[in-house]
Amino acid sequence: MNNVYVTSMGKFLPGEPIGNEEIEDYLGRINGKSSKSMRRILEQNKIRYRHYAIDKEQRSLYSNAEMAALAIRDALDRNPNASERDIDFLAVGTTQGDLLVPGFASMVHAETGLPVMEIATHHGICASGMQAMKNAYLQVLSGESRVAISCASEFPSRVFKHTRFEAQQAYQDSPVPFDTDFLRFMLSDGAGAAILQNCPAPSGLSLRIEWIDNKSYANSYDVCMYAGSNKDNKEHASWQDYRTIHEAADDGAVNLKQDIRLVNEMPKVGVDRFFELVEEGAVDPASIDWMVCHYSSHFFRDEIFRLLRLGGLTIPEEKWFTNLYTRGNTGAASIYIMLEELLGSGKLSPGERVLCMVPESGRFQTSYMLMTVVGSKEEVLQAPFEDREPEAPHLKYDSTNNVQAHLVRQLVHVWIDFEQKLARVPIIYKLYHGKFTITDYKSLMENIRQQVIDGSQWIARAASYIPIEHIDLRSTFIAHARDEHRDFEILERNYVAVGGELAAIQSGEKNHRQRGVVGLPVPACEPRQPCRPHRRYVDYRGTRLPDGPLLGRNDSQSAGAGRRASIVLALS
Repeated sequence: MNNVYVTSMGKFLPGEPIGNEEIEDYLGRINGKSSKSMRRILEQNKIRYRHYAIDKEQRSLYSNAEMAALAIRDALDRNPNASERDIDFLAVGTTQGDLLVPGFASMVHAETGLPVMEIATHHGICASGMQAMKNAYLQVLSGESRVAISCASEFPSRVFKHTRFEAQQAYQDSPVPFDTDFLRFMLSDGAGAAILQNCPAPSGLSLRIEWIDNKSYANSYDVCMYAGSNKDNKEHASWQDYRTIHEAADDGAVNLKQDIRLVNEMPKVGVDRFFELVEEGAVDPASIDWMVCHYSSHFFRDEIFRLLRLGGLTIPEEKWFTNLYTRGNTGAASIYIMLEELLGSGKLSPGERVLCMVPESGRFQTSYMLMTVVGSKEEVLQAPFEDREPEAPHLKYDSTNNVQAHLVRQLVHVWIDFEQKLARVPIIYKLYHGKFTITDYKSLMENIRQQVIDGSQWIARAASYIPIEHIDLRSTFIAHARDEHRDFEILERNYVAVGGELAAIQSGEKNHRQRGVVGLPVPACEPRQPCRPHRRYVDYRGTRLPDGPLLGRNDSQSAGAGRRASIVLALS
């Protein structure tokens, strides 16, 4: 038997993070009315952001298979030790694929363009991702495969479009039942993937899988989370038993639902299995350094903690890891997306134990996986930066003032949009992924120093056009200019410290975008009108490095994002 290691992980989260206030802009308002239960559901699950693979016209931007393939590609791009020609097994899990047949793994395999290999489709709900993981694990453990891929992807947003419910006869004059409406504000889209090999990565960290435990309790429970039938209609056991597909749809049989009378059994089943694993000697709670638990809502987290305390086998709260609140509940993909973030966070150390828990309410399953962190601590310390979730600065304002509240919401959205786009700039991407070189750093300093010199002058000029009734804002601009007017000297010192010649950076020329904006007049605000910052800003997102492509996209969309972000930066 071989040891099995997760040597890299990847993810794909479509589009920008979507805040709670925008959910119904994407999913739509059923019959033009906002959901009465949305606020209560969001207060319980505490999810702040999620991702959708549809736009505000409910058009699909990706297929489920495409998202899975993009997550796999992300994992492969991070793994120089896994050649495509060596991959001989692919296991994929999902709740609902793009087609009824063929199997989802076939569609994902086609999207990846990887060579001929053995594949396996795991159809279920949250546990299907762990079933795929165990299949890949057993393939490598037994020696059947040297390199295997495990992946899970979910695309629930498209089944929650308002138009799907408005077309159903049952809901023409009545609201959508809570067991369906509830899930519209719980689930979101995304994909994750893991590369499994019989040896650890030559550098960085890997996760050695000690064991995976999957258990079904379908013999003891009725269906809880399901699609394809209507429990209230005993005449038809399946949507396929209706005379027509239209009748099945009109009766709500095709809708994804969760029986809220049963769902509270899920944490009980999961914690009971944990106690059994402790009794069997498979888990020592005191040895667990990280508990990575896929709970679908913060509500269930509290219930799991309560049940563990009752059993006297608690794992301290600071050892628990989740990104539910910022990535959303992506079903079967959640455990992959959590592990991907934890593995790249810099928080792990060799020798630590990671216990993963995935409960499923479909007809009740529980999955556990124990992993050990392996690798070199020195290499861990050399990891560049933590790929953190974008977060706007805290702004103080009068919440009773509707204008201020609206402005702050817009500023927060602009800030997060800016940080998301900034993370995709090639040179920033290199920083996050440990590929940033001294040459890159020197090139960056050479390009931005020229604009930094002019930056404080532009801020001061902008301040001079702010009318007296906004003198506090003018003072903020002037203070910001005072703080920054000698920042170029810091860049020069850093440049020399890494081996650059002072004369080289001081003789640098402004790049084409800087030359295009420096010297342009800043128009004064109209009398008695609030001062609006001028739309032209110095922006280094298009800076061209001597040895490569543009730092960022130089189209109107990205430039607009840079200009909007400049406003926030000036106020922060």
